[in-house]
Amino acid sequence: MSKATVAVIVGTRGFFPSSLATEGRKDLLAALKQLDIDPIIMPEDATPYGAVETLADAKKYAAYFSQHRDSIEGIIISLPNFGDELGIIETLSRAKLNVPLLVQACDDTVSKMDLAHRRDSFCGKLSVCANLDQHGFDFTNTTLHTCAIDSQEFTSDLERFALICKTYNNLNGARLGMIGQRPDAFNTVRFSEKLLEASNIHVSTVDLSTIIFGALNWSDTEAVKSKIKDITGYGPVDDATTNEQLEKQAKLILTIEKWVEDNECDATAIQCWDSIQKNYGCATCLCMSMMGENGKPSACEVDVTGALTMLALRYASGGNAPGYLDWNNNYNDERDKCVNIHCSNYPKSFIGKIDTIGNLDILGASLGEDRCFGAIKGVVQPGPMTYAKISTDDLNGTVRMYVGEGEFTNDPINTAGGAAICKVPGLQKLLDYMCHNGFEHHVAMVRGNCAGILAEVCEKYMGWDVYVHET
Repeated sequence: MSKATVAVIVGTRGFFPSSLATEGRKDLLAALKQLDIDPIIMPEDATPYGAVETLADAKKYAAYFSQHRDSIEGIIISLPNFGDELGIIETLSRAKLNVPLLVQACDDTVSKMDLAHRRDSFCGKLSVCANLDQHGFDFTNTTLHTCAIDSQEFTSDLERFALICKTYNNLNGARLGMIGQRPDAFNTVRFSEKLLEASNIHVSTVDLSTIIFGALNWSDTEAVKSKIKDITGYGPVDDATTNEQLEKQAKLILTIEKWVEDNECDATAIQCWDSIQKNYGCATCLCMSMMGENGKPSACEVDVTGALTMLALRYASGGNAPGYLDWNNNYNDERDKCVNIHCSNYPKSFIGKIDTIGNLDILGASLGEDRCFGAIKGVVQPGPMTYAKISTDDLNGTVRMYVGEGEFTNDPINTAGGAAICKVPGLQKLLDYMCHNGFEHHVAMVRGNCAGILAEVCEKYMGWDVYVHET
């Protein structure tokens, strides 16, 4: 994933030493460079001390930021001294960037409270934040009220903020692909396109027959050969798989990939059963897995908000490939554990180790295994994970989400498809919340811990209703 690009505002106030603003600006730019975060900031000589204090300073900075509107993903406000809250507010109001904000203030040192070194940033930050609130600006705070720019706490804050910026900017304006219609038995995955559009998320649709027709008539034989090579290199293909099955799968993948590219989709939800098996003759799971591995998450059973959740988790985790699962079975009487399963379409880095790329087990038994090639089989390898599900609450006119953290365990399981043994502290409380709030059985998961980042983005910046599960 690319590094974040942020606008930088260094605040200052004339009653306090100007050297603090000069040093603070220099130290902050050095810290951003160290973390590979690109700063957008005017030359130091554009304003006194390279900072923002007066209305004239604010007008200059706002105009400069507007010139870089398309590349700015967030704004950092730094207070090396008390700062001038009105200059900062004027800059933000005039620039109209609509991106995440981070507010940082520098520590004082008790032994340096003389007029030549005293910052008063502790107090100034309260004034800046009060004005941000009065003017309707949401912002992200640092872990500590004040901190040194070279501290580990602020380094972690910057890394977290870069992910917040990346996640927000990839959700705001996201394009989702809806391939096929919702299976009649899955009322739970219904959603409101209008509510998503109100959050600046667009849904493009295509009938499954268009995809099937495209695959049946795919004529680029060299592309098919290359895709078959990709498939056989992706994981161990079942020995019983025929060349015809590989060719069918390759043509389907190429057709879907082309539609996704033509429509500039960031993620997709696909009608994965059982029309595609009956009318074309293979599963979509492998295609979905490979797209997910390559940064284009794909959700099962035309669950469009599930695809959106996967996209959000991908960016919040720093680029890890998310999987899509069912909350499926209890794990004996261990009430904080459960078995999550799908057929499956797990990306290979999500599952950790693909045992076999073979036929769908349940559908294969009823429709014929020759029509069901393309399932990723294995048990998800242990490690920390984050889970989430976005949904539209059509009756109340809101977008909502739950999110939390847990782990994949190495507990034994012997079952068909792709299985994950999940441990979630307070799982029964979470399940009770899901039942009483109408959340479906689907859930998106990603390796790593990023619940706080995702909650911050979705609640504060997207304006959604968010439940963070904590024990």
